[in-house]
Amino acid sequence: MSRRLIAVTALVVAAAALTACSGSSTPANTSDSGESSASSDFGLAKDGTLTVGTEGTYRPFSFHDDNGAGDLTGYDVEIIEAVADKLGLDVKFEETQWDAIFAGLDAGRFDVIANQVTINDEREAKYLFSAPYTVSPGVIVVAEDDDSITSFDDLEGKTTAQSLTSNWNDLATESGAKVEGVEGWAQAVELLRQGRVDATINDKLTFLDYETTNSPTGLKIAAETEDAGEQAFAFTKDKEALVAAVDGALDELRADGTLAEISKKYFGEDVSQ
Repeated sequence: MSRRLIAVTALVVAAAALTACSGSSTPANTSDSGESSASSDFGLAKDGTLTVGTEGTYRPFSFHDDNGAGDLTGYDVEIIEAVADKLGLDVKFEETQWDAIFAGLDAGRFDVIANQVTINDEREAKYLFSAPYTVSPGVIVVAEDDDSITSFDDLEGKTTAQSLTSNWNDLATESGAKVEGVEGWAQAVELLRQGRVDATINDKLTFLDYETTNSPTGLKIAAETEDAGEQAFAFTKDKEALVAAVDGALDELRADGTLAEISKKYFGEDVSQ
């Protein structure tokens, strides 16, 4: 166990001792070995189990293999399982739709959301976040033999395929592109491969997943945005100690190569930093 995780454990034990000294009649939870187990009173997982909210239908991050009939797996699932293993916690997954996932966290149905939650100002005002475990810029995707686009400025006068409600549509328009509206990534890629559009803009993870599962695709990344989105585990504001423990585990998993290994399994390269 790292010094950081030992320090977090020590803080929890110390807090339990202070509570006992204040006259509380509630004893600290103990395991059979006599060691204090993680207590929800201090923001850590209750009864040694980390309850995780996730969709279960969001490939490749959280999904059931064997066309939905198999076990829950995915990039986010494997990383939170590795974190829990570092912390000596069991994992229980609560699958829920994205539209209800934050309400479930607020209601205490689970301790943490593991579902590619992007860190932004609005969410940070209400929730705590772990250190990012996914970093992904936006990318321009073109046919692999097209060298006419090497920057966002080169989209001036070109045609891109974009979902009209996405941020990528706004970026394409701001770059001077003519936008062909589509329902999503699959339709955008089909138009691009047919030569009916010059490019499409999307998240790099989306492209890497497509390349990993469909290679060779005949497509390539022509340019990336300077800014990258960061995804992390989300917690309620009372889970400071749990966030600290998770961050310590992520530090260890990054140092020992586990995050890179899981990343390459799903995306062909390290997207964890």
